[in-house]
Amino acid sequence: MMLKKKYFSRGALTVIAAIFAITFLLPTVLTVTNSFMSQTELSANYGPVFDSLKGGATTYVADKVTLKFIPDTVSFSQYATVLFKSPEYLLKFWNSVILVVPIVIGQVAVAALAAYSFMRYRGRAREILFFVYIILMLMPYQVMLVPNYLVADWTGLLNTRWSIILPGIFAPFSVFLLTKFMRRIPSSLIEAAKLDGASEWRIFTRICLPQCRSALYSIAILVFIDYWNMVEQPIILLSDPDKQPLSVYLSTINAGEVGIAFAVAVIYMIPSLLIFLHGEEYLVEGITHSGSVKG
Repeated sequence: MMLKKKYFSRGALTVIAAIFAITFLLPTVLTVTNSFMSQTELSANYGPVFDSLKGGATTYVADKVTLKFIPDTVSFSQYATVLFKSPEYLLKFWNSVILVVPIVIGQVAVAALAAYSFMRYRGRAREILFFVYIILMLMPYQVMLVPNYLVADWTGLLNTRWSIILPGIFAPFSVFLLTKFMRRIPSSLIEAAKLDGASEWRIFTRICLPQCRSALYSIAILVFIDYWNMVEQPIILLSDPDKQPLSVYLSTINAGEVGIAFAVAVIYMIPSLLIFLHGEEYLVEGITHSGSVKG
């Protein structure tokens, strides 16, 4: 009887998890499949699309919508338009790359150095500074938008990519996460290296960084996804549309170009998906703090 209850509970949980997974994936699947539909088929499925700026209309799709997951005829016209006929989409894509890649590299480097300092050097000042990092990490970015705008304006960085990159490099989340991970490294490893005459830089590069590989991967993936999807920062700090990333441009696509919006959304998802699939194992390991000491 107990065995039957166990299998029944496990089966029920599996069914519930499957329902949640399917529900979560439906919008993504719909986006991908609809991106291969022709504009005629999309118009037939969603009806006329109205622009809220014309005639005071506030409806974006028809009252009756037909959700189709399998196109009648596979069409690559939307992707041809995005990739070959409209260079502005690719320009926005590369704007996202130019903004996000330096932030990821810089934030991981700064976090590694800062976390090693917090781990190695004890004292009252260190505890106060680390507490400040925690307070800054808990603050939503919207709270810091006005100070960031004023500082960027005062330093002459407003409407430049540096107004986005520099605050991103010194964000406190990565420092906090990596510090907690580095504190799990046994002090005996560091003491043994010191007895062998290793310098601080050698301890940092040969002992701490290899032990934190999973955490570094996790931080890089999380930071990339976070800033790849940023919207508030470029809207406030980048007034020039030519410098804004694709995440901002997605919301400004003409209401009559639904198919283009689907295609651009699919292209926009590819980098995050590839990075996640490549580092999924490290991401799970880094978040759960497992395997921090190997050998």
